[in-house]
Amino acid sequence: MAARFLSLACIGQKNYGDFSPTPHYPSMPKGVTPEHEKLLRGSESVALFSVIGMTCSACAASIEKAVKRLPGIKDAAVDVLNNRAQVLFYPSLVHDETIRETIEDAGFSARLMEEENSDKSTKVCRILIKGMTCSSCSTTVESALQALPGIHKAQVALATEEAQVRYDSKIVTQDQILEAIEHTGFEAILVSLGEDLSRIELKVDGMDSDKCTRIIENSLKALPGVEDIRIDPELKKFSVSYNASMTGPRNFIQVIQSTGSGRYKAYIYPEGEGGGGRDAHKRQEIKQYFRYFLWSLIFTIPIFLSSMVFMYIPGIKHVLNRKVVNMLELGGLMRWILATPVQFVIGRRFYTGSYKALRHGSANMDVLIALGTNAAYFYSVYMVLRAATSPHFEATDFFETSSMLISFILLGKYLEILAKGKTSEAISKLMNLAPHTATLLTLDNEGNVKNEEEIDSRLIQRNDMIKILPGAKVASDGIVVWGQSHVNESMITGEARPVAKRQGDTVIGGTVNENGVLHIRATHVGSESALSQIVRLVESAQMAKAPVQKFADRISKYFVPMVIALSVITWLSWFLAGKFNSYPKSWIPSSIDSFQLALQFGISVMVIACPCALGLATPTAVMVGTGVGATQGILIKGGQALESAHKVNCIVFDKTGTLTMGKPLVVNTKLLRNMVLGEFYELIAAAEVNSEHPLAKAIVEYAKKFNEDGENPVWPEARDFESITGHGVKAIVRNKEITVGNKSLMLDLNIHIPIEAEEMLAEAEGMAQTGILVSIDGELAGVVAISDPLKPSAREVVTILKSMNVKSIMVTGDNWGTARSIAKEAGIDTVIAEAKPEYKAEKVKELQASGYTVAMVGDGINDSPALVAADVGMAIGAGTDIAIEAADIVLMKSNLEDVITAIDLSRKTFTRIRLNYIWALGYNILGIPIAAGVLFPSTGFRLPPWIAGAAMAASSVSVVCCSLLLRYYRRPKELNSLEIGGITVE
Repeated sequence: MAARFLSLACIGQKNYGDFSPTPHYPSMPKGVTPEHEKLLRGSESVALFSVIGMTCSACAASIEKAVKRLPGIKDAAVDVLNNRAQVLFYPSLVHDETIRETIEDAGFSARLMEEENSDKSTKVCRILIKGMTCSSCSTTVESALQALPGIHKAQVALATEEAQVRYDSKIVTQDQILEAIEHTGFEAILVSLGEDLSRIELKVDGMDSDKCTRIIENSLKALPGVEDIRIDPELKKFSVSYNASMTGPRNFIQVIQSTGSGRYKAYIYPEGEGGGGRDAHKRQEIKQYFRYFLWSLIFTIPIFLSSMVFMYIPGIKHVLNRKVVNMLELGGLMRWILATPVQFVIGRRFYTGSYKALRHGSANMDVLIALGTNAAYFYSVYMVLRAATSPHFEATDFFETSSMLISFILLGKYLEILAKGKTSEAISKLMNLAPHTATLLTLDNEGNVKNEEEIDSRLIQRNDMIKILPGAKVASDGIVVWGQSHVNESMITGEARPVAKRQGDTVIGGTVNENGVLHIRATHVGSESALSQIVRLVESAQMAKAPVQKFADRISKYFVPMVIALSVITWLSWFLAGKFNSYPKSWIPSSIDSFQLALQFGISVMVIACPCALGLATPTAVMVGTGVGATQGILIKGGQALESAHKVNCIVFDKTGTLTMGKPLVVNTKLLRNMVLGEFYELIAAAEVNSEHPLAKAIVEYAKKFNEDGENPVWPEARDFESITGHGVKAIVRNKEITVGNKSLMLDLNIHIPIEAEEMLAEAEGMAQTGILVSIDGELAGVVAISDPLKPSAREVVTILKSMNVKSIMVTGDNWGTARSIAKEAGIDTVIAEAKPEYKAEKVKELQASGYTVAMVGDGINDSPALVAADVGMAIGAGTDIAIEAADIVLMKSNLEDVITAIDLSRKTFTRIRLNYIWALGYNILGIPIAAGVLFPSTGFRLPPWIAGAAMAASSVSVVCCSLLLRYYRRPKELNSLEIGGITVE
């Protein structure tokens, strides 16, 4: 499957010197009104960019899509063959630097043609950020990073607690980026450096000084391909980022051990030891919060018992009420002593967090907690000290409020982190598909095996020879050099039937070798492997913010200041009401006075408000949704794609390979001139062998039957080969001009089509077959009928989509007769045939202009213009080529049913997001007034601060748990009983 896509040639070459008046896609905001455009006319500028990294038309289409989404872009054209992009834009609305950054955001390196700077200076790093609690925190970090010179783009995700930063290494360094994050009050740990770099952590024994460390570091830096080295002297750990195509971890170990003449011993850092890696940091954080909670509980339980329980037990009450100094009671003194370490030692993180947030002009959850607990604690201290200095004053303290608040909040954070850890389980499952060990073969000069060694699979390097035993997982992407077997590739393709493998075939790391021994040569290791690319795609998807999240980000800016203001107003209102006797004295509980009652209401308002729940509502659901999609073979490229997919009400299907099997077969041939059938097929196969079209492959495959060499035929040389997109091919074979294509091609070339051929074409079309005309030296020589049967599930899928209120349309470059027959068989009413790739895109735009939210389902290459134009592009049949930039969603299993699953999953995810927002907003809207005491006058009900704090902690946990329910997502029941070719799928 991968080979199919890697071998596809880029399509066509356009002249981009002039811009066509092609309108913008209706789904993409142009940013310029017609009136505004009149004013700006004549002020356009043209920028020419050099774009590195494009491999096919899908890449070019993805760049066009990204650039045209910017405001102020009049038009854009990308020339994939010359690696250039030309953009016509309004300088008053958008800057050329912004356009360049947008191209880079699409995954390519770009520079203005007049620039001298090397685009190699642009790098990407991922950073783990510890200590973020709400959207305000992530916004603060993001703003701090964006303010740094040299930062092109910074994304901070609250749910994953990570930042992805694209920066210019000539202007800013990683250390400066880490310092900027730490300056905002959070701990920053580098996770990875560069999207195309691998990273390995090595432990080195035998180092006893800084000199040893420097010697080893310099030795590693001398290796070609080593990009970055980070050292932790205490743990004796070297984290090396490197280019896997140039070097590898065994080279590092060899260099380290040879540097000290055997003095140093290097090996891969044990997983989970010393806090290395994201998972280890997460486990450490969970343990830390649990430990804090336990210690807090040890101090809080006696405080709670002495103030809430023991006061009703006569013997113990007498002891606690014993006076120590003046009116200071033993119970009050004990609660003060026990509450102090909870407030200042265990609760220290809230002080540091709020100080750092306020220092940068923002306010987060830590500010609310610190203010609430300080108000309760210091008021209690005041009461205790006043009782100690007065012979008459009886004190009532709130030490249980501050300590229980901190305990419940720590418990909530512990449960929240525990739950958040489960949202990224999908990535862990994907990474666990790779085997832990591999058998490395050492060959002699003649290619014979002279040694076998079992190594950690992370030590595999490019061009290593690996032995795969029956029943074992393939250790790396590679090519079979010896042996025959069948490999189960269902984890990538979804196809349960094992695929035969022999010499020269490609294998994918993580797939299972069913039978037979294979020797493979590793071709893609580390970050280059298919599995790593899938993991990276899922990680990027989870990092990207859905547009709906902007709502929470806007609220978070004003949430905490607003809550503090409400808290002060609540306290002041109740205090003044009590001062001027605006409510009966009987409302005040016997143990407190009006000031204390007002203070309790104020603290309750402050601690019940929860900005965390709002901040976690969207990212946790998107994380779980994209993770669930990945485990089901549906790669959703971020929150934008997920949000658009749930609105889809019209799907445009390509025919060949999407609705049909994609494996056409020649079913009939009619010769119109006197010649041998074998010679006829030899001539057209020689021309068609240069084409990648599925119909061309069918003809070549059929022609093998007439060739003596069978499976490995040698075809005559084809000169002046020309592929006419959407029509056919032309070539000179044995000095004869061969033209193979559809009816319109023959008419364009003025080739006469006899009635006999017309009749056969009509007959083929009536049987849902494609008729291919063959001309030799300008005269029609034969007609070839090719059948590409409809996928067994196609009709049922279209029926289910109708029940979901989604309209289905088929667009194909095939002839009208075949298109209508296939559409009728599939149950599709609207058909567009004989459509060139650019016309498919125009049809998508027409549907969008009619008010539809359109999804395009195609193969990701020939359909790339339509995939780009659609609101949601779905690439079907992608296999391991997960880098199809034109698609928003990649359906790896090549199953049509996954179109339904993708739409249904996005709808379920957004239902969950709405529920999260309803809960988070509803909780705050209802909770704050109740905490402020609106029910107290009529019912006498008031919410003690410690219960308000518990409710606040519970709200974040409930939002994360609500998102986690998506883990139990099941595809629609209709698909479970879908009959495919007489076989029921259960």
